[in-house]
Amino acid sequence: MKLLHVDGSILGPHSVSRTVSAAIVDRLRVQHPDLDVTYRDLAQTPLPHLSGAVLAGAQPNATNTPDVQHDVDLGRQVLEEFLAADAVVIGAPLYNFTLSSQLKAWIDRILVAGVTFRYGPSGAEGLAGGKRVIAVVSRGGLYGPGTPAASAEHAETYLRTVLAFIGITAPEMIVAEGIALGQEARERAVAGALEAAAVLKAA
Repeated sequence: MKLLHVDGSILGPHSVSRTVSAAIVDRLRVQHPDLDVTYRDLAQTPLPHLSGAVLAGAQPNATNTPDVQHDVDLGRQVLEEFLAADAVVIGAPLYNFTLSSQLKAWIDRILVAGVTFRYGPSGAEGLAGGKRVIAVVSRGGLYGPGTPAASAEHAETYLRTVLAFIGITAPEMIVAEGIALGQEARERAVAGALEAAAVLKAA
């Protein structure tokens, strides 16, 4: 079983999403001793954001400068990692009401027309279904359903939209929120998320 582990937090060891995503991977290793893990740390090794030159350079028979070709090849590598994975674990902190720009850059490399989605007579069709995706969303405040700030949450909602667009309609979400509301609230949120990670079912 191949697993892709992606962390989008810039906070290193202080990151809640990293702590919980690592616990999920550990849980899956216990369930699948032969687990083959590819890890991508988007803060330590950030991906360049998409550019017009790269989009043009990815076309067949494009003639690229070395720097553009390197970016094109990197994008293909990221896409291949995603396509090869049976399961994907994503650490997704909420920064300023949405995903980190590092994680967004990764998402832009896996949403590729004709590969992970296509447009047909009835609209968009996802082509990457069948993968198990587990996402950890960490939030400093309270943004859950029914809270005053619920409409300002654009990380979990964005991930669900993007994943559904490429055919992954039932991602598993573990949310740790209120982590900036004091030490007790942080500890409670982390404990709840780690408990959810510890009881994840085998794929």
